Amino acid sequence: MKLNQFPENLAVVRLGPGTEVPSWAESSSIFSVTATATETSVVCASRNVPRKSVHQRPFTAFEVEGPLDFALTGVLVELLTPLAEAEISVFTISTYDTDWILIGADDADRAAEVWRRSGHEVTVAIPATPARKKKK
Repeated sequence: MKLNQFPENLAVVRLGPGTEVPSWAESSSIFSVTATATETSVVCASRNVPRKSVHQRPFTAFEVEGPLDFALTGVLVELLTPLAEAEISVFTISTYDTDWILIGADDADRAAEVWRRSGHEVTVAIPATPARKKKK
């Protein structure tokens, strides 16, 4: 597999159930909002996350180069098993096209090396600029 390592520092923020996405939650290479009946979680750039918020940071994002076919099996097992053996913790997110693996920033370089030793390719990503909606 090929993974792209992104340069931004990210945070995972826990908000209350039904909470709107706050204005400080900035977009980055990955921006994710997941809501359940008991919480709302936001993955965003860490630079403006309030210190008093419930959060974990900093994380480095690795994107599995995709798009991945929905019929593929074992993608995350193949990538997460060597990390588990190296005792590297992860936070994963899936999108329609691919999987993202967030690694604590202190372990990011070690994770990249573990993947390389396992036969995977890790490259430095060039973040894309999100398309902006045209104003009417």
